[in-house]
Amino acid sequence: MAGGGRKTPRTRTLRAHRALHRVRIGVRRSAVDYFRGEGSDWAPFAVLLLTVPLLAVGTLRVPEWCPPAALALPLVIGGLVLRPASLLGLYAGTALALIVETALIDPEPRAEPVTPGTILLVAAVALVGLLVAQFRSRVGVPWRRGGTMLFDLRERIRAQSALPTLPRGWHREMSLRPAGGQSFSGDFVVAARTGPGGRVLEVVLTDVSGKGMDAASRSLLLSGAFGGLLGSLPPHGFLPAANGYLLRQRWDEGFATSVHLVLDLETGEFELFSAGHLPGVQLCANSGKWKQVAAEGPLLGIWEGAEFEPTRGRLRRGDVLMLFTDGLVERSGRDLEEGIDRLVGEAERYVATGFRGASWHLIESVARDVNDDRALVVITRD
Repeated sequence: MAGGGRKTPRTRTLRAHRALHRVRIGVRRSAVDYFRGEGSDWAPFAVLLLTVPLLAVGTLRVPEWCPPAALALPLVIGGLVLRPASLLGLYAGTALALIVETALIDPEPRAEPVTPGTILLVAAVALVGLLVAQFRSRVGVPWRRGGTMLFDLRERIRAQSALPTLPRGWHREMSLRPAGGQSFSGDFVVAARTGPGGRVLEVVLTDVSGKGMDAASRSLLLSGAFGGLLGSLPPHGFLPAANGYLLRQRWDEGFATSVHLVLDLETGEFELFSAGHLPGVQLCANSGKWKQVAAEGPLLGIWEGAEFEPTRGRLRRGDVLMLFTDGLVERSGRDLEEGIDRLVGEAERYVATGFRGASWHLIESVARDVNDDRALVVITRD
């Protein structure tokens, strides 16, 4: 019994392994929380604060390799990773280091003195870093997760904009080119197969008013809302519901144009609803001619209780239907019909060879250097 309480080497080893495991798990959790922006910033604060005296010593010992302005480096990093309160502590340490350098460097003939320009440079970097830290704190998204979140959001939007797979005999494709080469656009597409057995293809192409990131931020919200409405309502109820949603947002520049295609994949019959959007164009294979497919309806977000009347048609074998936004065909000083004619003329080149991969090339040839959002949807029946 007396020997039962004695710690054997094996027991001590097991306890040491358990303690090491707990430490490793704790460090891992702290790292994950910090990456997500949920953990404390004491670790980077301690590292950066320790860097300040090291740089000061380097300036005193080897000023030709470590000038006084090198103290701006931890301030730059601190503006990206620290919270405002911790950043102020780092600034205090940096100011103290500058004072020490000023007192000790000036008597040295070989060292570069701490000039007013150096102090102004460090102060300017500190001010910029504090503004960045306050912005991150207000938004609530740390820099470590901000880029990841935007990347994830962009990929989700692309997945939502992807047209669903169609049965044999049908081909669909879509191309979207934001203005200025950005990743987000004021134009967006949502699509789904609805009806019994997914026999109905519904495609909504929307152009949000405005340009740039302002229009892109509103299109992000609308694309999610429209994606939820599509398929949850009968086709004739989609645009009225979308119109009501925009009206409830009460945006200063809150209107949008939209076109809603409802296509029966078994018969080829379709309905096209429009909310102030440009007409689509259809190639009739029997005659070899293109015709405009236009529907009547007001802009979304303007009038409450707006009504949208569809136009009806049919896609027969060999027919092509193209839907597009105004950035593809509108130019200042040029008539809209001229822009549509140019798009149709470029599309004629693909009639004999087929329209697979044509949407991207059509945007490139018709509106390559246009500083506007451009979107094109092509649906063909083989």
